[in-house]
Amino acid sequence: MKNIFDPLVTSELVERINQLKPESPALWGEMSVDQMLAHCNVAYEMAFTNKHPKPNALMRFLLKSFVKKGVVNEVPYSKNIRTAPAFIIADRRDFQEEKDRLIKYLEHTLALGRDHFEGKESLSFGKMTAQEWNNQFYKHLDHHLTQFGV
Repeated sequence: MKNIFDPLVTSELVERINQLKPESPALWGEMSVDQMLAHCNVAYEMAFTNKHPKPNALMRFLLKSFVKKGVVNEVPYSKNIRTAPAFIIADRRDFQEEKDRLIKYLEHTLALGRDHFEGKESLSFGKMTAQEWNNQFYKHLDHHLTQFGV
């Protein structure tokens, strides 16, 4: 798994994002490219903002027990897997705005560095290691950039 805390990896991801166009077609799935960018931003919103509510204790237990491993391991996501309700983007979004936000989140993550994420609490999964944060961020973004052929 590539390391999002490495400036070269962040640069590579930004280059891939910059290859996207408002009319870029998905190779699978139903999201438009602007929806995909907004969808990818949700992971960073959950890490850096209070926009999304923390799941209740039962839901957190279930997520930590049954979902976390699949999200933070190094096994790539399969195509057309189900997503959590908070990640569903039903409306169209401004392509450039979502693209710019995603790049800023990547740069912010890089600037904070690995140490910031060691033991940082996830809304859904509780405290995670920096490696788990890395895997979650990189795997999700790589999956969706691949979905759009970049």
